[in-house]
Amino acid sequence: MNENPIIRAASRTRLVEEYYFSAKLAEIARMRQEGADVINLGIGSPDLAPAGEVTAELAHCASMEDNHGYQGYRGIPSLRKAFAEWYSRYFGVVLDPASEILPLIGSKEGIMHISMAFIDPGDEVLVPDPGYPAYAAASKLAGGTVRKYDLTEERGWLPDLEAIEAEGVEKVKIMWVNYPHMPTGARASRRLFEKLVKFARRHRILVCNDNPYSFILNSDHLSILSVPGARETALELNSLSKSHNMAGWRIGMLAGCSSYIDNVLRVKSNMDSGMFRPLQAAAAVALAAPDEWYASLNEIYLRRRMSVEEMMTELGCTFDSSQSGLFLWGRIPDSRRDAEELTEELLHRNHLFVTPGSVFGDNGRRYIRISLCAGEDTLKMALRRIKAGVKTEQQLKN
Repeated sequence: MNENPIIRAASRTRLVEEYYFSAKLAEIARMRQEGADVINLGIGSPDLAPAGEVTAELAHCASMEDNHGYQGYRGIPSLRKAFAEWYSRYFGVVLDPASEILPLIGSKEGIMHISMAFIDPGDEVLVPDPGYPAYAAASKLAGGTVRKYDLTEERGWLPDLEAIEAEGVEKVKIMWVNYPHMPTGARASRRLFEKLVKFARRHRILVCNDNPYSFILNSDHLSILSVPGARETALELNSLSKSHNMAGWRIGMLAGCSSYIDNVLRVKSNMDSGMFRPLQAAAAVALAAPDEWYASLNEIYLRRRMSVEEMMTELGCTFDSSQSGLFLWGRIPDSRRDAEELTEELLHRNHLFVTPGSVFGDNGRRYIRISLCAGEDTLKMALRRIKAGVKTEQQLKN
């Protein structure tokens, strides 16, 4: 049916493009409909299940008649208490569960809410390059001006605060940081967080650390809120998506001083309602997981990492083996024009999807990112396809 729309979309919709992975997943779906057996190693969506007691709690609470109504906007007390205990246990940060924690429908929601709560037209926002595209998109939609700051392999993917300062920060309102870093897997140090807090306090900037990768192939759990003085100028996002295999559950949190939390709540409470109560109750159980659960999860990811490292080596890419997180980030060979050339070749020749680093910024143009979110058999199949240079596993067998 032909349509002739007569209502023009708001001008803000032209400030952003469709999310890269939204368009790419649609392309992969079309290829699969045409018979291609595409292996998807581009997305950081955990393929493993949460702990058994978590899903049991979800089922139990969902069976109770009085758990299906609207919930409060601040989340149920037991979930906020569980987040506070989690932060105290692993990050050494004491948070008031009543006023300094705000449960979210995933931390991606929080990026938008923070942007709406603090950015006025004309405010500048410091966004890492390479970095998560949502930081720039949310800033633009909120009316801010995006100012990218460089992260480079030579500097260990850490910000050069002196260089940023030298360019002038008078109009900067927010600075986004993300450690352990996605897509590079670089870790922060307490010294970096101390420098960031001093920088932010000196220039009256809100520094926001997006921290969902602390538990994946990483035993050094750091929070920017552990630094003295951080409460005055910092917020931190966290999530159960990666750390507890609960990406589709959409459960995250925002932590910081109560006045900042209240500002974000003003926006959030006008955009959504509280999460389904059984989800919140199950999340509280997940946050109480013993150390052994995280260790067993990381044993799986470590084995997978070894397979992905083989893939990177076979492709002629170089990488830092100390990376954290759900991905492996590698530099492509000099013989390659750019990352898109390599990833498009892998997709259409080998039916293997990996992510070009350019998705995350100009400084990612010579890099690719491969996800660990697939079983070892699938990863071995992907490696065989790379070695054989064939389109499908059936062709490999023949």
